[in-house]
Amino acid sequence: MKEISATEAARAFARVLDEAEAGEEFVITRKGVCVARLLPAPRANGASLNGLARKWSGRIGLDDEFEAAVDAIDQYASADEDSDPWQS
Repeated sequence: MKEISATEAARAFARVLDEAEAGEEFVITRKGVCVARLLPAPRANGASLNGLARKWSGRIGLDDEFEAAVDAIDQYASADEDSDPWQS
C-alpha cells in the first residue's frame, strides 16, 4: 500500500488510477493525516466463470452432475458482467 499526499494524487491522477487498476492500494493524506483510501475496483467475474467452465467442460472422469453444473455456469455467466458478488 502506497501513501501519497492529496496534492500528489491530484497532480498524477492518471498514474494513480493506472496503478490502482493494476492492483495497487493507496492511502491519501492531507497534512500527514490519512483522509482516504483508494482501492482497485472489483474485477468482472463473468469472464472468469466462463473460462473455468470451458476448462472443465468435457473433461474425462467428471461426475455428470458436476459437469451439468459447470455447463449451467457457462450459460449463466456473462463476460460483460462487472459486479461485486459480495454486494447485494
